[in-house]
Amino acid sequence: MKKYVPRNIEEKWQEKWEKDRIYKASDTSKKPKYYCLDMFPYPSGDGLHVGHFKGYCATDVISRYLRMKGFNVLHPMGWDAFGLPAENYAIKTGVHPQITTQKAISKIKKQMQMAGFSYDWSREINTTDPDYYKWTQWIFLKMFEKGLAYEVEAPINWCPSCKTGLANEEVVAGRCERCGTKVTKKNLRQWALRITKYADLLLEDLKDLDWPQFIKLMQENWIGRSEGAEVDFKVKNYKDILQVFTTRPDTLFGATFMVLAPEHELVSKIVTHEQKKEVSEYVKKALEMSDLERTEEKVKTGVFTGAYAVNSVNGKDIPIWVADYVLSNYGTGAIMAVPAHDGRDWEFAKKYNLAIIEVISGGEIEKEPYVGEGKLVNSDQFSGLHSKEAIAKVTDWLQKKGLGKKTVNYKLRDWLFSRQRYWGEPIPIVHCPECGVQAVDEKDLPIKLPEVKKYEPTGTGESPLASIPEFVNTKCPKCDGPAKRETNTMPQWAGSCWYYLRYCDTKNNSRIIDQEKEKYWIPVDWYVGGAEHAVLHLLYARFWHKFLFDIGVVSSKEPFLKLRNVGLVLGEGGIKMSKSRGNVIAPDEIIEKYGADTLRLYELFMGPFDQSIAWDSKSVEGVNRFLYRVWDLVTKVISDKKQETSKTDLKLERLINQLIKKVGDDIEEMKFNTAIAKMMEFLNEAQGSKHEIPVSVIKLFVQILAPFAPHIVEELWQEIGKGLVHQTTWPTYDKKILIEDVVVIPVQINGRVRDQMTINFGTNEEEIAKKAKESERIKKYLSNNKIIKTIVVPNKLINFVIK
Repeated sequence: MKKYVPRNIEEKWQEKWEKDRIYKASDTSKKPKYYCLDMFPYPSGDGLHVGHFKGYCATDVISRYLRMKGFNVLHPMGWDAFGLPAENYAIKTGVHPQITTQKAISKIKKQMQMAGFSYDWSREINTTDPDYYKWTQWIFLKMFEKGLAYEVEAPINWCPSCKTGLANEEVVAGRCERCGTKVTKKNLRQWALRITKYADLLLEDLKDLDWPQFIKLMQENWIGRSEGAEVDFKVKNYKDILQVFTTRPDTLFGATFMVLAPEHELVSKIVTHEQKKEVSEYVKKALEMSDLERTEEKVKTGVFTGAYAVNSVNGKDIPIWVADYVLSNYGTGAIMAVPAHDGRDWEFAKKYNLAIIEVISGGEIEKEPYVGEGKLVNSDQFSGLHSKEAIAKVTDWLQKKGLGKKTVNYKLRDWLFSRQRYWGEPIPIVHCPECGVQAVDEKDLPIKLPEVKKYEPTGTGESPLASIPEFVNTKCPKCDGPAKRETNTMPQWAGSCWYYLRYCDTKNNSRIIDQEKEKYWIPVDWYVGGAEHAVLHLLYARFWHKFLFDIGVVSSKEPFLKLRNVGLVLGEGGIKMSKSRGNVIAPDEIIEKYGADTLRLYELFMGPFDQSIAWDSKSVEGVNRFLYRVWDLVTKVISDKKQETSKTDLKLERLINQLIKKVGDDIEEMKFNTAIAKMMEFLNEAQGSKHEIPVSVIKLFVQILAPFAPHIVEELWQEIGKGLVHQTTWPTYDKKILIEDVVVIPVQINGRVRDQMTINFGTNEEEIAKKAKESERIKKYLSNNKIIKTIVVPNKLINFVIK
């Protein structure tokens, strides 16, 4: 048989598979369905590197394995092509984002096809396709109809470099998640989505998901549910009420001052003439800082407004301050300060010489605040109660007096949903001077993004679309009078919130998804992608899915049943890959040099799937040698035309059965590296066997290797099997033959190996101990010492503990 030359066989089989459409999922199959999904990529002009391919290699192995197990597998791919990455690249190169995006898609698709990924390309989607974003706009309209999409004018996170507003989730350590620029504040008219309405459901339904625990915890912390009381404080000499949220109503009698966020609407209203200049200057400086800068560990600052509030429980006047460490987007934007029992408040009170009143016994408040629980003191009728009991009783008292109520608070804020950029889905809203804000008629969807020559952001707070009269000027859907289109566009996350649904019904122009197809395919059974999407994409997609469930579009409460995260692939030496460092490795390079099967195998062999692993060129070569050895062994068996004989190596028979079980189990647990290691062990045994190797054993080995290295296996299968290997059935193993006849176990003295012995598998503990004591090496340790304990791990080891 000819030599193994990857480039001579890989493209041939890729064309054959595509021509025969063997990876096309059927919507009407009688087989059990399995939906295996990758997080689809942003089309970058630089293409993908080997780190991106790690997850794709994994889902391809899973999909191929499940098809062989008899499942009707949906394994699609598409492009998350709207948003800042694509637009910023276009601005950098001076080429329209439509052109750069399409070019990038072509490049990445070619990379994927070179690797032989078994995607159903007939279901390919692109979020910038009007036939696709028609339905993104439709979902927005439905949210608008239900009151979940609304306009608000408020200070937002503003990236001076990207020149657009950012959601809280897009700000990392006070900087833009995309470009790293320090984020500031800007007052703009925005669209927002009421994700907060779904806060409890988003928390509650996490328990039913097969997701990594740390991802669940991140979502729980981001939603940040806390129970407490909403308390009303009257502002002295004003009719206004200052409302605060507290988880510790038991400390109300210790509230000695109030603190407002600089953005709070009451600041400008209640500040006295004497304090106005100082407060205005302080507020201005505070608004120039990010939320992170305002809340990080630092010396707390503030300024007195000159106004006072009345403590609800004791009627005492307490001063109202403004401080930057209080944020407008948490709670009510105002806090009651209890310096005796809160670290921040204690520091603030000490600095500005404000009263500190102990109301929970247990600490020395002159030295430090006491933040624990205990008995109440200085709290009138509640004194003597324990904190836990007092929380409920104080809350009930407030409610009866009409001064507060029991409530739940969330850290989660409504999703800022508009961007002042060009490259995004137009928001299907019209502003009419007579009728106000109006939804576009569904029959007029999609509202297409106009073609423009200039798409750079204006930086004024308006989208570039605002300068296109033919786009802006329109008619009101309600009164048919002159009106203006909404010019903000949707954020990048919009298209990725529901893309998994479109794969199930890509050509449907009359509805978002056919009900029967939805019931068959949804939810996604296995979702694979980066942990960096723990909050952004996953939280937003769950929110949209729950809304679609509420309006009857989907039949499940959650979109992704099982989630697994892919670990990073670092550059040589453990340094993160980056273009600036010049250590980015493109998959094309590896495929060109070694072939696609080597790339696929190495991506999964390099280490545990969910851990960060450094690329190692020497190990790539080792995997490549393994494939050449596979070729040599299989072709030798074929050329010798050996058949089963009475001399069959029983050990090899047992090993192949063990391999079937091990590799199948490891694929399902994503332990790809150990599955490949076991295949390497089998190859070593097979090549070292002194007996004839049956063709039947080699056929099984080729089938087991098929999901990992599909091209070389398909070529070899043509000589030993029928049809295409990827359309064969995953082999079953014989449970009886899995059991070893004999095993070699270590014999230990006080935990140190002193000898080893061969025993029959399943030998009882007494027999093992008896045989171990007969060893001449062991006798010398036992002769003059007392055996305190004998530890036997069946079929594994024996250990004598001696004195």
